[in-house]
Amino acid sequence: MENDSIIKIEKLIKRFPVGKTEFTALNGISASFGRGEFAGLAGPSGSGKTTLLNIIGSLDSPSEGDVDVLGNSVSSLTHKQSAKLRNRHIGFIFQTYNLLPVYTVFENVEFALLLQKLSRSERKKAVMDALEWVGLTDKVKSRPSMLSGGECQRVAIARAMVKRPDIVLADEPTANLDSKNSHHIIQTMKNLSRELKTTFIFATHDEKVMQYLDRIISLEDGKIVKDDVKTDSKPQDHVSI
Repeated sequence: MENDSIIKIEKLIKRFPVGKTEFTALNGISASFGRGEFAGLAGPSGSGKTTLLNIIGSLDSPSEGDVDVLGNSVSSLTHKQSAKLRNRHIGFIFQTYNLLPVYTVFENVEFALLLQKLSRSERKKAVMDALEWVGLTDKVKSRPSMLSGGECQRVAIARAMVKRPDIVLADEPTANLDSKNSHHIIQTMKNLSRELKTTFIFATHDEKVMQYLDRIISLEDGKIVKDDVKTDSKPQDHVSI
């Protein structure tokens, strides 16, 4: 793709042991993603979507081939280096919100900043900015049990975005939401992608998500079968940041 790619995937193969044999989850994947892309990995369960996200996010490593993320070869990173890459540059959003139930909304979002060398006032400003992006500044003292599913997912977005990462990886982020909340969540993320030049990559088979994506990479049996760049994705509302 273009020279400004921040993710480069070359002949990626990922195998998992299954008894005395192996299962090939990814079989020769090559692709790249530029800064600010709003892209998705589509395909049925077992097609390799989540496995590919996990390797891009340095939660797993290739069996063969290479994945370069922001100039870092995932295969060569130590556990400490992988953690540093994730902490500074990558945000994660999952279908299960993974919020800490005993913490407030503010504390859940702030948690992503605790390993960074920021003052208390810097953390507070970053958290409030992130909550403003997702429209939850009135919920700072609430705990997850007091929120709706859509609000919990918006907290998860704020937590992923609070450090202004280069990349956000979202695995089925609307799976537990109704249609209205799904559209609102995806529009919020698309706005943030535009404003912050953050690269979003989704793993999804949700049509509501796919209509907002600018690029859809279709996977089947661990291989890319189609890579479509769209020109008619949903218009974006402006978010002031």
